[in-house]
Amino acid sequence: MRDLVKMNLHLDVGENADEEELDRLTRQLRDEMRELEVEAVELVSEKTTPEGAMGDAVTLGALAVVVLPVVIPKLIDFLQAWLMRGENRTVKIKTQVGDRSLEVEYSPKTMSPSKLKKLVDMLTGALTG
Repeated sequence: MRDLVKMNLHLDVGENADEEELDRLTRQLRDEMRELEVEAVELVSEKTTPEGAMGDAVTLGALAVVVLPVVIPKLIDFLQAWLMRGENRTVKIKTQVGDRSLEVEYSPKTMSPSKLKKLVDMLTGALTG
C-alpha cells in the first residue's frame, strides 16, 4: 500500500492582490500542479456554504494536495519556482501524519537553500520518524 501525504497549502500573494486575483492565482497553481506527479490537487471547500449559494464555496487561496512522500522534494522545487514568479508570494504548508502535525510558512526570498533542504527533510521525515 502506498502511504499518501495530504497537505493543505494556503497562498498569500501580497497585500495588493484582491480576492479575484487570489482566486485566479490559486486556480492557476492548481492547474499547473496537476501536471506534476501529484495524486490529487483540489480547491478547498468551505465547511459551511452560505445560505442561498448555488454550489460549494471555496476557501480563497487554499489547495488540498495529495502526494507520495518521494514527490515532496519535486513539489517544493515547483512551489519555489512558482512563488518566485510574483512579488511577495508565500505559502503556508500544513500536514498531519498520525498524531503529528507540521505547519511551515515558505517564502523563497527569505529561505536559504539550507533551510529549504531542512523543510523538505521535515516534511518527508514527519512520515517516517
